Amino acid sequence: MEQRNNVTEFVLLGLTQSPQGQKTLFVVFLFIYIVTMVGNLLIVVTVMISPTLDAPMYFFLGYLSFMDAVYSTTVTPNMIIDLVHEKKTISFQACMSQLFIGHLFGGAEILLLVVMAYDRYIAICKPLHYLTIMNQRVCIVLLLLAWVGGFLHAIVHLLFAYKLPFCGPNVIDHFICDMYPLLKLACTDTYLIGLTVVANDGMICVAIFVLLLISYGVILRSLKNLSQQGKRKALSTCGSHITVVVLFFVPCILIYVRPPSTLPIDKSLTVFYTVITPMLNPLIYTLRNGEMKSAMKNLWTRKRK
Repeated sequence: MEQRNNVTEFVLLGLTQSPQGQKTLFVVFLFIYIVTMVGNLLIVVTVMISPTLDAPMYFFLGYLSFMDAVYSTTVTPNMIIDLVHEKKTISFQACMSQLFIGHLFGGAEILLLVVMAYDRYIAICKPLHYLTIMNQRVCIVLLLLAWVGGFLHAIVHLLFAYKLPFCGPNVIDHFICDMYPLLKLACTDTYLIGLTVVANDGMICVAIFVLLLISYGVILRSLKNLSQQGKRKALSTCGSHITVVVLFFVPCILIYVRPPSTLPIDKSLTVFYTVITPMLNPLIYTLRNGEMKSAMKNLWTRKRK
């Protein structure tokens, strides 16, 4: 890939220029990051160790938590460090790495949410064939497809961003490297590249979001055939999944489903789906899932003995 620019680093303006605001945000985001890592890694360890969590749903949940932990790590630590540093710079290569890794794990997570919706559809609508259809081989193939899809999504962004010519201005009015802020700095016509971002991010997000809402609608309609206990369990599980889907997709759609541009609200929306949502996911899945809570209690009890 040929790089044509004279910019070796970017200056990130961050969330606020206020010294007092930066100190407050440092404490808040440090706490959020610790909770995010502890919560997600606890789910990963619990799924790996607990013999009761051997269903495909927990296999996917473990990888979702792993993705959330890494996804948050691509953004939050740098943001926390920048809040206490006067000069907030990121090298060109580090910027490209953050862009690629963020979209790799973000794209893979979006596709994994589709896989988890399919898993719930089979479990609720075809319970007698569930373990036959969702066998270990199928689960691994679906997970690999999510990773491949995430990689293809991310590599498109990297190829376009790496080839952008930057002739001088290197100040990004954001706290991360993302496509729209980079397009704003490029000294070339970025109209066509902007359209590919809208298609690769915005349109895909909308299509998958609508598909997920329809699929969960079909699942909820089928609940009338279940017993009362089965309905409660299915509603609890699907409720968790729908909550996570809404929290992740709505901010992405608001940012990317529009003509390529940067708006002041973009920072807040980006904070929500890159920092807040990865913290909330473990809480949503554990608080609404009796089997997960029971497995965590057993794990904690076993460690104390």
